[in-house]
Amino acid sequence: MSDLQYTPFYQSHLDSNGKIVDFSGFGLPIHYGSQIAEHEAVRNDAGMFDVSHMVVTDIVGNDAKSWLQKLLANDIAKAKSVGKAIYSAMLNDNGGVIDDLIAYRMNEAETQYRIVSNAATREKDLAQFHKVALAFGDVKITERPELAMLAVQGPKAVEKLTKAKPHWAEILNGLKPFVGKDLSEIEANDWFVAKTGYTGEDGVEVILPGSQANEFFALLKQHGVMPAGLGARDTLRLEAGMNLYGHEMNETINPYECGMAWTLAIKDDRDFVGRKAMQDKQAKAVAEGTDVMQVGLVLDGRGVLREGMEVTLANGKKGIITSGTFSPSLKQSIAIARIPTTTDTTAHVDMRGKATEVCIISLPFVRNGKKQFS
Repeated sequence: MSDLQYTPFYQSHLDSNGKIVDFSGFGLPIHYGSQIAEHEAVRNDAGMFDVSHMVVTDIVGNDAKSWLQKLLANDIAKAKSVGKAIYSAMLNDNGGVIDDLIAYRMNEAETQYRIVSNAATREKDLAQFHKVALAFGDVKITERPELAMLAVQGPKAVEKLTKAKPHWAEILNGLKPFVGKDLSEIEANDWFVAKTGYTGEDGVEVILPGSQANEFFALLKQHGVMPAGLGARDTLRLEAGMNLYGHEMNETINPYECGMAWTLAIKDDRDFVGRKAMQDKQAKAVAEGTDVMQVGLVLDGRGVLREGMEVTLANGKKGIITSGTFSPSLKQSIAIARIPTTTDTTAHVDMRGKATEVCIISLPFVRNGKKQFS
């Protein structure tokens, strides 16, 4: 693994017996001994994930807002106050998803923003940022690789973080979902906390200087926050019905096809990249009866639903599983699938050549520790 990049938390992973694997070119822990225990800690208590591989990009300039309104399918104008964030797809010219990301408004004047995007798509994301910026005069795009990022998640995450950082209490208790707060006045420069996550639980994500990462990790560990690896991160996000780039979405899939229609800001005529192609493609699919939808699948019997398995509806039309696992919370196998639009409540999955019945549900499977379907 000599070609891997390592995050500022790498020493913490080694000290906590993390099993390091290659994830998008980064050496990150798949687990620290028990993926199940880590999953359950986040569902019932508090866990922390190193997400420093994600790309933090700061945007500054008088044209920053206009640039974001062209770049993203959601509208940054919805970020009506400092710290407010939006979740959005960034589309290519054909309406396919280049990446999904979060964008924060960072100042009152709407001239400073921050984007957090995926590691696996870093190069094409940055290329798209700069390509779209060519049409705008005053937009400065600065990647921030020196920063670290730690997700602290679970029903007791904020409580334990507050015990570790008592002077954050007022800010943490006042944070609303999808809002971030600069901590430079009460902590140090480049500290930032946001009420965001990828687990379906309460919690925050903290951005901080890489030089202070291991000290912060150790402090949270002392206060009972369990280190959690990529394995638990995946089972948690899957239970929460959250997309993973490269699985639920890619450059050939548009937001209507991967459960992201809710993120589209299309009530006005804002001309964002990929809008017309995406809407034309969806209208054609609906007219021809070839439109698809994203759903959850639940297997009541034995076995595990896996990515790539074929899903067959009662009318013979076929779809595909995009992510599947055994759910530690539900004690049964679950999957996210892309299937022809239907009102059916059951389907069959080809499991080793045998047609096995599954239930079709609306996502998510689990939210805030509770099962979301009957």
